[in-house]
Amino acid sequence: MRILINSINYHPELTGIGKYTGEMAEWLATQGHEVRVVTAPPYYPAWKISKDYSSHGYRREKLNGVAVVRCPLWVPERPSGLQRVVHLASFALTSFPIMLWNGWVWKPDLVFAVEPPLFCSVGALMASRLARCDAWLHVQDFEVDAAFELGILKAQWLRKVVESTERWLLRKFNRVSTISDRMLARLDAKGVAKKNQILFENWADLDQIYPLGDTSTFRRELGVPEGYTVLLYSGNMGKKQGLELLVAAAKKLHIRRDLFFVLCGDGVARVELEVMAAGLANIKFLPLQPINRLNELLNLADIHLLPQRVGAEDLVMPSKLVNMLASGRPIIATASTGTQIESIVREAGGVVEPGDLDGFVQRIEHFADNPELCRRLGQSGRELAVKRLGKKGILSKAFASYDVGHK
Repeated sequence: MRILINSINYHPELTGIGKYTGEMAEWLATQGHEVRVVTAPPYYPAWKISKDYSSHGYRREKLNGVAVVRCPLWVPERPSGLQRVVHLASFALTSFPIMLWNGWVWKPDLVFAVEPPLFCSVGALMASRLARCDAWLHVQDFEVDAAFELGILKAQWLRKVVESTERWLLRKFNRVSTISDRMLARLDAKGVAKKNQILFENWADLDQIYPLGDTSTFRRELGVPEGYTVLLYSGNMGKKQGLELLVAAAKKLHIRRDLFFVLCGDGVARVELEVMAAGLANIKFLPLQPINRLNELLNLADIHLLPQRVGAEDLVMPSKLVNMLASGRPIIATASTGTQIESIVREAGGVVEPGDLDGFVQRIEHFADNPELCRRLGQSGRELAVKRLGKKGILSKAFASYDVGHK
């Protein structure tokens, strides 16, 4: 098959959508299919174009068997609501002619688009019509809902217009997938026919992420004393994560000398978080780590921390969660009762309501003082990852109807 993928994020981005789109495209190539990706230069989560790339002009390259076209876009340093819209729209505009050209000339057998941005769905649909093939939209993040429910965009008249347009576009695709049961329910509410829906979860690379028998080398590098409990957050440092809760918890727990917080990653909120944490000896910030050190990093944790703002838990499913589970360490998350995050994490850790600082601190102390409980919960999380979230199984199942995963 010829498969054309349109995604603003792609390899070599190490976190979020880029990681999963990159792994999917490369897996499809290993199955013997011809894969082309129309994407942007890597910029996430730092919101800064990587040094080996440029935000201007088009660039072609071949990465691990996949033909890649990089399209120019505008990347704001500290994106506001309007700036995010312009940022996403800039990629939709520059990638549009490339998608049409591929649809008309290359004639793919399948066009696969990743949301966000929803803007790109127009180009994907038109490319599929030109090629007379199926169009598949994969929703990693309900960006429209998140933008309004988190207050990034506020005008109600604009919300009505955008949501109406979104529903119209979604119904034009042959297949619409998303990454959790709760997010599938949102597709129902948006009028997507059941026969066109598919659950396509993010996966864990179980051969690369696994519990280490020995102590992670990061503990020695950071000088963490023997017997200390390391509380780790690793991933994007954006607004919807609610990471200020972690700094507030570190402040309340500073009198305990056996607890050490590590926040690893990058994003628009990092500078603000570092200012909030100034003077705290029990918290350390690390830059985003290379992929070959990810397993060591995840095994640095005695306990993983996964905060989310209220209202965001069913709009997105944090991609970092699957690797937390695979690492065999317990998780403390903030999520409302009945949400997808709550239903998963309760099997492998503890959950408190978003914004509940006292409950969050109490859960941290309870876990830190009960290592056997942590061991059991971490093992349960690993078993869940092995049973449900293996990379080959998820990809093969998702593409089964296209006879893709045959190797």
